[in-house]
Amino acid sequence: MLTIDPKEISTGKLHQYLLGAIAPRPIAFASTIDEDGNPNLSPFSFFNVFGANPPIMIFSPARSVRNNTTKHTLDNAEVVKEVVINVVNYDIVQQMSLSSTMYPKGVNEFEKAGLTMLPSDIVKPFRVAESPVQFECKVIDIIYTGKEGGAGNLIVCEVVKVHIKEEVLDEEGLIDQHKIDLVARAGGNYYSRARDGFFEIPKPLSTLGIGVDQIPASIRNSHILTGNNLGVLGNVEALPSQDVVDNFAKEHPEYVGVSEEKKHTFAQEYLLKNDVESAWKVLLIK
Repeated sequence: MLTIDPKEISTGKLHQYLLGAIAPRPIAFASTIDEDGNPNLSPFSFFNVFGANPPIMIFSPARSVRNNTTKHTLDNAEVVKEVVINVVNYDIVQQMSLSSTMYPKGVNEFEKAGLTMLPSDIVKPFRVAESPVQFECKVIDIIYTGKEGGAGNLIVCEVVKVHIKEEVLDEEGLIDQHKIDLVARAGGNYYSRARDGFFEIPKPLSTLGIGVDQIPASIRNSHILTGNNLGVLGNVEALPSQDVVDNFAKEHPEYVGVSEEKKHTFAQEYLLKNDVESAWKVLLIK
């Protein structure tokens, strides 16, 4: 058996062991707002519910293991002591993953991930309209566990309003676990679909994905491509050049001159095979 003294290995290596062993973990898709009113959206898997009377949830935007910086979510919660915790189901998992990219302060991750900002009833931060359950919360405490990279910052939240989509409820008005189709985080690139088990999503680029907001409107508003499809398309650093697209079109004349809907269908087939580059080439054929 491998036996480890946490003080004798790097924080990064320990972090990998912890996340690989403590899994699956629920995901707090946390929406906050800064003092100037700029929205922020980011997922955190150091998260759970810790009481019902009062209803308490705690999540932890840990300090970066890589460079010891703090998350914008933590910075915002320290100033505007409100947050919306949106739950993540399979329908929005790719967009959630894209939003975890380290965009600069002030960038709207709702727009980058192609998600809809829904005004809250009580708190200032926006809800994720696509999330099946949204918890409006007041931040009642923040517990700092350290000052070095990897240290946790426990944001203690009291739920002040709950929003649940009726489509995930059963006949008795309770949440149906098959209908809600929740996902959870595991180690490495792995997630767990509560009703089906493990699946894998490559981590967002260490550089910046272009974001769903930079996808042409004709593609972004497609009736064929799903939110997950758009999340994958938005997680590329750059689009293929026109020369590359033209060469691809010569090799695949069957994609030339077809309707937008057919191009979207062909692109979706490539996405199902994890061939994002070819999907973009099909979509950009003129």
